[in-house]
Amino acid sequence: MTMHPLERRDIPAATVTRLPIYLRSLQDLASRGVTGVSSDELAAAAGVRSTQLRKDLSHLGSHGVRGVGYDVGHLTAQLAHALGVTRIWPVAIVGMGNLGRALAAYSGFATEGFDVVAVLDRDPTIVGERVGELTVLPMTALPRLVEERGIAIGVLATSPSGAQEATDALVAAGVEAILTFAPVALTVPPTVSVRRVDLATELHVLAFLRQPDAGVIPSSRGTTRAGSTKVGRAG
Repeated sequence: MTMHPLERRDIPAATVTRLPIYLRSLQDLASRGVTGVSSDELAAAAGVRSTQLRKDLSHLGSHGVRGVGYDVGHLTAQLAHALGVTRIWPVAIVGMGNLGRALAAYSGFATEGFDVVAVLDRDPTIVGERVGELTVLPMTALPRLVEERGIAIGVLATSPSGAQEATDALVAAGVEAILTFAPVALTVPPTVSVRRVDLATELHVLAFLRQPDAGVIPSSRGTTRAGSTKVGRAG
């Protein structure tokens, strides 16, 4: 599989997670006819500190001009190239439960450069069903699909118990980039990149932040004390 452009650079993982946010903010500015933007304005749109924004963009060799800022068109092109969204990435979704079907039906992937070309499931009662414009295929078809369709990314929408088995199948077929919604740790070779979306954890964080006593930790004597750890928006 062709190496992702960002994997050829020494860019911190935390920076990589913010680059798509910057790209989307720039695209929004461009849609409103904005051609130039200061670091403070772009940082505000992305929800980060301007110092963090400048540091992140410096990894791409992009530096704003003092008093002028960034050229929106040029910076958008830089980020799009770095993130690899100047090409179409074929995607396979594994697991055709409610979540998998919802992901397969999501039209936003196509606008961001991701083409869902296959949906698969290990359940023979589901194989053969139509999900949107695709037919659910068995997991045994995965190696052929990777070779013929050039599948670069696998999305796991399986149950936690089936996540590792599905991961092993993707890796064996040659897929080196996996996005998983299963709340379990996956074992993969060092050449395989895994990103996990844990919806339950994110809801727990939001529930914590909504509590009036958030940050107060019960003591061993039944009283409370202020916690030393703050949970908030990453910058």
